[in-house]
Amino acid sequence: MSGEVGVIGGVGPAATVSFLDLVVRHTDAGRDQDHVDMVVLQHASIPDRTAYILGDSAEDPGPVMAADARRLEALGVDFVVVPCNTAHHFTDEMAAAVTVPVLSIVHETVDEVAGRPGTSSVGLLATSGTLASGVYQRAAGERGLTVLEPDADDQRVVMSLIYDQVKAGRPADVDALRGVAARLADRGADVVVLGCTELSVVALEHDLLAEPLFVDSLDVLARRTVVRSGRRLRDAAG
Repeated sequence: MSGEVGVIGGVGPAATVSFLDLVVRHTDAGRDQDHVDMVVLQHASIPDRTAYILGDSAEDPGPVMAADARRLEALGVDFVVVPCNTAHHFTDEMAAAVTVPVLSIVHETVDEVAGRPGTSSVGLLATSGTLASGVYQRAAGERGLTVLEPDADDQRVVMSLIYDQVKAGRPADVDALRGVAARLADRGADVVVLGCTELSVVALEHDLLAEPLFVDSLDVLARRTVVRSGRRLRDAAG
């Protein structure tokens, strides 16, 4: 449970930068040498995960990401992380390509939610590819949790936030995001998972994690990465 971390990044680029920032923020470090050692591939040209899952593209990201995992393993990393929820659809392919573990952002996030007392229903904000792949629904079901998805209109809002705003480098409509989350809460969601790392970028910019309703998958992955690398979490110090 220690060592150097390999990061398959670029999916998307801003989310990867946010992930690296979160790892630094969450590490209890008094000097450079106390921080997590990471090898980062900012591989932005990996084919679009959602487009492939939905059948809108024939470009398969799986072999590309598996090759990236092998590149990182060859550089000596002890485990691999991918700061992208939709990419979890290809985790088995990546894991089969290497001998080192591939940490799952989906399973780590679901474990975090399952550990919250009184939580039985989870609202999920994610790409249409992530929703269609069923990765969160299966992981949540294994922990006895029910997943609530946005209706069609709200899912269009979520996809616009992800693709037309964050991925396009434009300001995000955080009030629209809060509105979708509130409607999931009205339907019975105990928490709302930000299950797309572009939404994690919005969470960082607008301090959404100060609001008890939200659980951010990228924040969870960063904290679990710190612990698995053998470093100490800043909020666990003292």
